[in-house]
Amino acid sequence: MTPPPPPAYDPIPCDQKLYERIADTANQAGAREKVESFTIPIRSARAWEVKAGQVCRILTPEGPQVGDFNVWNKHNPRERFWAARTRQLQSSHVKVFDRLWSCLPYLRPLITVTADSLSSYGVDGVGGRVHDLLGTRCDPYVNQLISGTSFDFQCHSNLTRAVLPHGLNESDVHDVLNVFQVTGLDKEGRYFMEPCPAKAGDYWEFFAETDVLCALSACPGGDLSTWGWGEGDEKGETDMLSCCRPLAVEVYSLVDKDEVLKSWKGPEPPAYKGHHGLIQPVFTAEK
Repeated sequence: MTPPPPPAYDPIPCDQKLYERIADTANQAGAREKVESFTIPIRSARAWEVKAGQVCRILTPEGPQVGDFNVWNKHNPRERFWAARTRQLQSSHVKVFDRLWSCLPYLRPLITVTADSLSSYGVDGVGGRVHDLLGTRCDPYVNQLISGTSFDFQCHSNLTRAVLPHGLNESDVHDVLNVFQVTGLDKEGRYFMEPCPAKAGDYWEFFAETDVLCALSACPGGDLSTWGWGEGDEKGETDMLSCCRPLAVEVYSLVDKDEVLKSWKGPEPPAYKGHHGLIQPVFTAEK
């Protein structure tokens, strides 16, 4: 069998010992201080802030549930998570030590994954992996296209409502990380989804590399075990509502931040100072 070609992008190294120290604070009494926690009800979303140097944990408190996740620079929403470049620099499904990278001209990690209770899922028998970057959010436009029906609680709509109080709008909602979602590509390269493997209490955790605004939608497809467009058919054969569960969010500050983060430095954009190859004309004033 011909071996596959090498990856187009070499992994960008990170200080794994740093992120192991951050993750380990969860197991040390008094090492973290909870500064915020809330529950996201089914088929809704919420936006919240995480300061640079804080840790955020997303949980499935009642069992399997997929979440659609967006991230922005808190102080400049033009800098936001770039799913496509993250797929190339990391992989199609994120894992511990992977970063979510921001768009051009910034191109720096906004957050870094520090812990994942589903890290042992690996690759299943049909090629599925968890924490999906291949797909994007469900939205009412494609729902209308495919089903011919209107439904206002798709993840795109949920995220739009969530960011409005923060001065953002629909145009700011972007391609997502599908947390707890198992996906892959079949032999024809077509996207597939599998039921969410999370159990009550499973979690996915990240470290904020800069001040970020996050938004998370509890997908109307729930655990995706009976996924379909719209709200389900009249016969109840695609009753997604019964598969929907809440998500939970916890934000922590590190108590001994100076010691835990002693080797950490906030990321800067690449030092590209060119003008994209453009030569600017020079005009002289007429005498």
